[in-house]
Amino acid sequence: MAKSAEVKLAVFGRAGVGKSAIVVRFLTKRFIWEYDPTLESTYRHQGTIDDEVVSMEILDTAGQEDVVQRESHMRWAEAFILVYDITDRISFEEVISLKNFLDEIKKPKNVTLILVGNKADLDHSRQVATEEGEKVATEMACAFYECSACTGEGNINEAFYELCREVRRRKMIQGKTRRRSSTTHVKQAINKMLTKISS
Repeated sequence: MAKSAEVKLAVFGRAGVGKSAIVVRFLTKRFIWEYDPTLESTYRHQGTIDDEVVSMEILDTAGQEDVVQRESHMRWAEAFILVYDITDRISFEEVISLKNFLDEIKKPKNVTLILVGNKADLDHSRQVATEEGEKVATEMACAFYECSACTGEGNINEAFYELCREVRRRKMIQGKTRRRSSTTHVKQAINKMLTKISS
C-alpha cells in the first residue's frame, strides 16, 4: 500500500475567533460550546483527498502565545489557516499582521495558507464584509472561506482539504525543480568528462 502524504497544518488567529471550534467541527462534525482559550492542542487526522490518503497533523494554537512560541509554530507547520471572527474587526486586522509575520519567518518561500472568516451565523453582528475578506485573500494570494463552526454552514472540510491540495501541488512543483536541477548537474558532469576525453 502506498505511503500516505503527510501535511502539518497550523491554525492561527486572535483568542476567541473560534479556531478550536473550527478544528473540532472538521474532525468530529460537532460543535462544542466551551473551550479553554489558553490551551494549545495538536490533532492527528487521516482523510482521503482526491483518492489519496493524507495524514494531517493539525496544531490548534491558543491565540495567546508569545512571539517565540508563535515563531516556533510557524517554522514547524507547512500550511496555515488564518481565522478571524466576522463580528470582530480587530481579529480581521490581526490576520493581516499574522500573514506579514509568516512571510518574514518563511521567506524566501511563498506561504501556503487559507483565510477563514468564522461565525457567519452571526450576520446581524457582522463588522467585516464578505467582500473585505475576499479582497484580503486576493492580496494574500490564497483561498477564502466564510463559515460557522457553530452551525456547520460554509464548507469547513473543503477549506482543510483545499489547503492540503495546495501543499501537494507545491511539493510536486518543488520535486520537479529538484529533479531538473539534478539532471542539469549530471549533464554538466558528463560534458566535463567528454571535454577531458577529447582534449
